Amino acid sequence: MPVDAISLEVFKNLFASVAEEMGVTLQRASFSPNIRERLDFSCAVFDAQARMVAQAAHIPVHLGSMPASVEYALREFDSLQPGDVIILNDPYHGGTHLPDITMVSPVFVGDKAAFFVASRAHHADVGGMSPGSLPLSTELYQEGIIIPPVKLMNAGQRNNSLLALITANSRAPEERLGDLEAQLAAQRVGENRLLALVAAHGAARVADHAAALLDYSRRMTEAVISAIPEGVYTFEDAMEGDGQAEFRIPVKVRIVIARRGDLFNEESGRGEPAVRPYINDDSETPHMVVDFAGSAPQVAGNINAVEAIVRSATWYCVRLLAQDDVPVNHGCFQPVTVVTPPHSLLNPDFPAAVAVGNTETSQRIVDAVLGALSKALPGRIPAASQGTMNNFTFGGVVDGRAFVYYETIGGGHGAGAAGDGLSGRHSHMTNTRNTPVEALEYALPVRVVEYALRDGSGGAGRHNGGDGLRRVYEFLAPAAVTINSERRVYAPYSLEGGEPGQPGHNVIMRAAPSGRRERQPDQPVEVVGGKYTGAVQAGDRVVIETPGGGGWGQPYSGRESGTDL
Repeated sequence: MPVDAISLEVFKNLFASVAEEMGVTLQRASFSPNIRERLDFSCAVFDAQARMVAQAAHIPVHLGSMPASVEYALREFDSLQPGDVIILNDPYHGGTHLPDITMVSPVFVGDKAAFFVASRAHHADVGGMSPGSLPLSTELYQEGIIIPPVKLMNAGQRNNSLLALITANSRAPEERLGDLEAQLAAQRVGENRLLALVAAHGAARVADHAAALLDYSRRMTEAVISAIPEGVYTFEDAMEGDGQAEFRIPVKVRIVIARRGDLFNEESGRGEPAVRPYINDDSETPHMVVDFAGSAPQVAGNINAVEAIVRSATWYCVRLLAQDDVPVNHGCFQPVTVVTPPHSLLNPDFPAAVAVGNTETSQRIVDAVLGALSKALPGRIPAASQGTMNNFTFGGVVDGRAFVYYETIGGGHGAGAAGDGLSGRHSHMTNTRNTPVEALEYALPVRVVEYALRDGSGGAGRHNGGDGLRRVYEFLAPAAVTINSERRVYAPYSLEGGEPGQPGHNVIMRAAPSGRRERQPDQPVEVVGGKYTGAVQAGDRVVIETPGGGGWGQPYSGRESGTDL
């Protein structure tokens, strides 16, 4: 039977449902609050050529990095058999940062691997120099156990020695084991659902619809690019420190939109054609080149981002432009070429530290790309959202038992032509949920004494930016804490004459010498920067205030709501 519009829509949802059911399995079987409550994971389906066919609507930063993991896994193992499961987390071999552990499994139809399924989950601790495995590191070796592509399951037989090695390197080995078992369960569900799909419709028909779906996404993305005026659009933003020192670290982008080769061959201002090697001069197909040349060199600290992260952030921005829902697969990546300079912040050399390149630098890439697109599409692009994930990790030991925790915290969304920005929400590259206070306090020796919006922290404008959050943790036991955050110095930018959002703020309130919980006039207050690591004692409080979103349009007098008069 031929592929038609109706059957393509049916199979689009069938493929997506496989990835979604994998995700539901992973969530329900997991042990850690980070996976069970915050949903910090992604699942995807790939065809026989290892091209992504469908990804569940989970974490945007995994959009382009999951295919890189599958590619490296299959490069390492050119011969696979039923029952194999490859595990990896190495950022320089398809990963993003070490806490993100990926599993890849072949799905055999007869004697051929007709599909692959993959899951990636952020594990709350994989070792390293501080609890939570997002340390203020200067090399990858300090960030946790490095897992190259290796077989965790070989023809259905589990490598228990490898599993023991991985869990022994975590401060919470039982939690790691539970989360890894949950991923294995998700792999089995994905395999079984694809085999059921083939049994119901036939291998050839399923494969034909997978290929047609890739072509459909490619054409939809080309249509999105066709709606952008041809030209060259630039923007510059900056990171504000690498965990070793606070300094301006530029992120520059140059976007070229063209249907003709001559535009791609324009001089870049650096004395050379910026993108000529990447585009066929005779091509009339709408294409976008996103070139990050001029961005900062590789830095000493932990904010370097591997190429897969840069691609994920860029492709995410392009998907935002679509009026219709573009299926997430290999096809929607094809019309967009991403160029990263070698030895740079956005294409570092091993073993550069990369712990929060995945979380923080990815957000700044989004801000830069959207800033450039705002020049191409005025009125279509909102102001900057909070621009950080506000990573907070802590761990310690209570009654001889280790505890460890990781979460990200929402903030303000940027306002746009359509209205005010949302308040207190995750944005862009983090699509996770809020961790419920009840779940946090049940599992860990900590009390959340305040969780509220930062009223007025969003930038004023014709439409106001969303407000950030204030979250105050009181520790009931000693712990080591680490904060990795941004937009504490450079505020989220506004557009069309609005005002920027307020930067975030991090504070530690030390317990009163008397030991009483009540706030004392002489209680020490320590203002810390965007990136901090240190120790807290019982009674100490950590206060994290997240940035507000940028405003859009000339503000009214005062802070009226952004409603047309």
